[in-house]
Amino acid sequence: MSERLELDRALSPWRQRLFQVIFGIDTPAGRRFDIVLIAAIIVSVIAVMFDSVDAVRLRYGAVLYATEWLFTLLFSTEYVLRLLSLRSPWRYVRSFFGLVDLLSILPTYLSLLVPGANYLLVIRVLRILRIFRVFKLFRYLGEANYLIEALRASRRKVIVFLFTVLTSVVVFGSIMYLVEGVDNGFTSIPRSVYWAIVTLTTVGYGDISPHTAFGQGIAAVVMILGYAILAVPTGIYAAELGQAMRGGRLEGRRVCAACGERRHDREAQFCRMCGAPLPPSEDRE
Repeated sequence: MSERLELDRALSPWRQRLFQVIFGIDTPAGRRFDIVLIAAIIVSVIAVMFDSVDAVRLRYGAVLYATEWLFTLLFSTEYVLRLLSLRSPWRYVRSFFGLVDLLSILPTYLSLLVPGANYLLVIRVLRILRIFRVFKLFRYLGEANYLIEALRASRRKVIVFLFTVLTSVVVFGSIMYLVEGVDNGFTSIPRSVYWAIVTLTTVGYGDISPHTAFGQGIAAVVMILGYAILAVPTGIYAAELGQAMRGGRLEGRRVCAACGERRHDREAQFCRMCGAPLPPSEDRE
C-alpha cells in the first residue's frame, strides 16, 4: 500500500482522476474511455486507407481532410492528457507507446510546414505514417500478454523449426535443379529454392512447375510435406499458450504510474520498462 500512498501524495486529485480514466482498465470510466478511443482509432485508420484511393479522395477529399484534422486534434488532446496524468511524463514520451502516440499525430502537423507543390510526395509519405495509430490498439488488448509470453517461451523451438524448413527447401531446390534443369524453368539453384519455398508453403504461384515425371513426384512429396509442416509450429505455440494461460504468468492489470506500462509479472515489484515501483498485486493485498 505504500506505493499507492506515495502516488496519492505525488498527484493532485484531478490528476489522479485523470489517471484512473485514461490508464484504468477496471473502472467504468476507464472502460468507456478505452471503447471510445478504440473506435476513434479504427475510424481514423479507415479514413487514412480511403484517402489513398484516388477515386474516393477526388470525391470526398474535403471530408477526409476535415476528418483527419478532427482526429489529429482528438489524439493530440489525448496525448497531452496522458502526460498530465503521470508523475514522470518524460518516461512515457520515451516509451514505445509514447512514440507511437507521437507518430500518430506528428505527420499532420509536419505537412503544414512543407510548402510548394513539389513537396506533395513528401507529404504523402508523412501521411502514411499516420497508420501508426493502429499500434495504439495494442495497449487495450490485455489478453495479448498471453500471446506474447507464449511466443517468447517457444522462440527457440520455432527457430529450430525454421532452420529445418530452410534446410529442406535448399535440399529440395537443389534436387529439382538437377532433375528439371534450365529447359524446364529451373535456371539456377536460388530459383529452384524459390520454387521449393512456394510449394512447401502450399502457395503455389505456378510460375515454375516440373515437367518430368520424377520432378512431379518430388513436387508431390514437397506439397504433402508442406501440409504436415504447418501443424508443427501451431502445436508448439498452442502448447506454450496453454501453459501461459494456466500458469497466469502475467498479471496484466497493474499499471505503472510513471510510464503506463501494463505487462508485468505477477510477482514483479518494479516496472519492466522504466523501473518505477509498482502498486501491489491484488493477490498480495
